[in-house]
Amino acid sequence: MDYDRIADLPLEIESVSTERRSRDTSSGFTRVTTVISLSGPADESTDDRSTGIGEDVTYEADHHDALASTGLPDLTGEYTIESFSAHLADVDLFPAGPLDREEFRNYRRWGVESAALDLALRQAGTDLASRLERSLEPVTFVASTRLGDPPTVDRLEALSERVPTLEFKLDPTPSWDEELIESIAETVGADAVRILDLKGQYEGTDVDVPADPDLYERVIKAFPDAVLEDPALTPETEPLFEDPDVRSRTSWDAPIHGLEDVEDLPWEPDWLNVKPSRFGSVESLLETITYCDERDIRLYGGGQFELDVGRGQLQMLASLCYPDGPNDVAPGVYNEPSVEDGLPASPLEPPADLAGFRWTAD
Repeated sequence: MDYDRIADLPLEIESVSTERRSRDTSSGFTRVTTVISLSGPADESTDDRSTGIGEDVTYEADHHDALASTGLPDLTGEYTIESFSAHLADVDLFPAGPLDREEFRNYRRWGVESAALDLALRQAGTDLASRLERSLEPVTFVASTRLGDPPTVDRLEALSERVPTLEFKLDPTPSWDEELIESIAETVGADAVRILDLKGQYEGTDVDVPADPDLYERVIKAFPDAVLEDPALTPETEPLFEDPDVRSRTSWDAPIHGLEDVEDLPWEPDWLNVKPSRFGSVESLLETITYCDERDIRLYGGGQFELDVGRGQLQMLASLCYPDGPNDVAPGVYNEPSVEDGLPASPLEPPADLAGFRWTAD
């Protein structure tokens, strides 16, 4: 993934706007995001205007409410993708006040940079796949779902009835006893559980899960082919990961914000979850993907409950870079509280028409 192929793209921004989005989710909370629109001339040969859009996936609705009131700082001007990114490094995108979590700065920056990339590509009359000289491939995806409190297999049953070939990313918790684990395996098949997100690398969030060696041992044995994401490595859990087979199944997500974080992992990984919003800049994302490609580190995409264009941008990146991975980029309908009929099945086919940095040309 050669960043140089897009770094020198000209970019002209004449106006900036934002629009708040909100939707209830299957995980029991209301997701709020902001769509960021950057507008400018379409190209030198026309008087038309073009708009690039991205999505700020910052958690905490208050930050989106504040953005709706203050707007973004002035970003108008003429740049390249590279110079615009350098400019953003010196701009406070949260002028309304302090943050709950510093990583939110990367989330908003990604929303702005992805909008800028979309606009620059459109102003150049091209799309990301063409510029990177990569082909779009069908995207394998998994459905990420929680099992409730207390946990049951009800949602798994409903999803499997509608899409019998569906595969899953699940979040084990200490309340997962042997009976529940057996029910999961009976309901969807042990091999349909592609990722077990142990959430042991989160701190101070609503999804923190404490290290539990008994839970880890239960799920490692019950789902022998599943990727094990974000274990907490403690004196009690580390012995489980001394097994080379278990270590080769281990993946990382929450700690990864750039190449330096990959290099600082306790061992060179076989798997990584790539969440573009965690990286902040397009350059950091592509640099990390290139590093992993060169070392045969297997990748899969991850989402952040995107409500708008951000979901399609994740699907495009997966299509270009890691189409066969267990990508947690299912269409947004899978995050709806109720399980509807007509759910799309994996893999997702690429769109026939492309423009900019979007899964659809619109």
